[in-house]
Amino acid sequence: MALKFYNTLTGKKEIFKPFKNKKVNFFVCGPTVYDFSHIGHARTYIAFDALVKYLKKIGYSVFYLQNITDIDDKIIERAKQEKVSFKDLSKRFEKEYLKDMKDLRVDSVDQYARAADYIKEIISQVERLLEKGFAYQISDGIYYDIKKFKDYGKLSKRTAQEAEDAVSRIDEAKEKRNKGDFCLWKISKPNEPKWKSPFGEGRPGWHIEDTAITEKYFGPQYDIHGGANELIFPHHEAEIAQMEAVSGKKPLVKYWTHTGLLTVNGIKMSKSLKNFISISEFLKNHSSRILRLFILKSHYRSPIDYNEKAIKQTEKELERIDEFVEKIRHPERSEGSRIKRPAAGFFGRSLPSSEVKGPQNDIAKKIILKTKKYYQSAMADDFNTPKALAAIFDLVKKGNKLIEQNKLSAKQAQEIYNLMLKFDKVLGILPIKKKLVIPQEIKKLVQKREKARQVKDWARADQIRQQIKKKGYKTEDTLRGPKIKKAK
Repeated sequence: MALKFYNTLTGKKEIFKPFKNKKVNFFVCGPTVYDFSHIGHARTYIAFDALVKYLKKIGYSVFYLQNITDIDDKIIERAKQEKVSFKDLSKRFEKEYLKDMKDLRVDSVDQYARAADYIKEIISQVERLLEKGFAYQISDGIYYDIKKFKDYGKLSKRTAQEAEDAVSRIDEAKEKRNKGDFCLWKISKPNEPKWKSPFGEGRPGWHIEDTAITEKYFGPQYDIHGGANELIFPHHEAEIAQMEAVSGKKPLVKYWTHTGLLTVNGIKMSKSLKNFISISEFLKNHSSRILRLFILKSHYRSPIDYNEKAIKQTEKELERIDEFVEKIRHPERSEGSRIKRPAAGFFGRSLPSSEVKGPQNDIAKKIILKTKKYYQSAMADDFNTPKALAAIFDLVKKGNKLIEQNKLSAKQAQEIYNLMLKFDKVLGILPIKKKLVIPQEIKKLVQKREKARQVKDWARADQIRQQIKKKGYKTEDTLRGPKIKKAK
């Protein structure tokens, strides 16, 4: 099944063919670390985290690179307000960002690259743009002349700033040749951060850091560039202009992918409107799994509206999934669960399981195969997570019906659970089951208890159970044998 991506550059879905067979270089614009990250950031980073995990799952070797803007006008301004150095401020919020990502299970990034660590590479690109005639110097810095790059505007299909470009840094300078020209290197003002360069002490512009970093890791061309929709112009347009002018190679990126906007109750997030929700604030009241499911229920390119009604609905949907998983994992603990079990063996241990014969076996097998096929088809079609999740919810619905009708064998229940785990390697919505390390001493006590139960010495078995409990563990007797857990 061919994998297709929607390419912002061409405006259509295309079969995915990386530059080098199964090797994929993937870059996403990271945060400017001057404040806490918000749920709009989560919308982008969760979507691309799942996308990268999916690519890896189907056999691609992915290197996921993300920049961190740790030097910028916003950082300098906030540092002045708080009377701290820009380094201390950016490090503090970078730490908060990375904590948020860990909490959200966004763990697919291979390399985080801070802009301030790549000043040498940034200066090199600026020098080459000057040499090639694409850049010019005025009193406050080096600027890119957009009139010199004929393809400027090919990604966004425009060349001028618009009202919705509020997130973009606007470089105002009276000496600029063209209104849309953007700054590559800013001459620093007194008491501002600065680095030495051939064109004066200063600091990088916003756009140049990304191409300097990607050129360092990937060279002049790479496979996928991701980011939020509102970064298309002028940020991503500027990246294309910079790198393609420097290298002379086209395209800079083979597939451009962009996530849709997240609004709160139909309105764009803003601190002035008091509808700004940080990731850490969300996680005080809700599970990270709720946010992942809420985001992945929508196609990554579609807009999402955050509201309490939608979050409550997502909570109910997650509860349905959790209840079903509990039934197929631990039928002995699930009220009303009637999963067909193999005949019990000696002393409560189950004999080798075999599938139920007959029509009900065919029904379960067909449901599993259909779910796999539908999930794979949805994900291959421009990473359609809403349709993939619909297949999972359908599996839950039909699986519950088979359990109620006593038509699901223990083996089939395990197959469904394994399938859910495979899906979750990408989606990250199931509870994390931490592996419990059982001390050898406890294992020996459990074995002694089992021997006591085998000879029906119930008093001795109970005595050992109490010993196990005093040491902080407990045993549960199931059809598959004793289960050891931490005592609460």
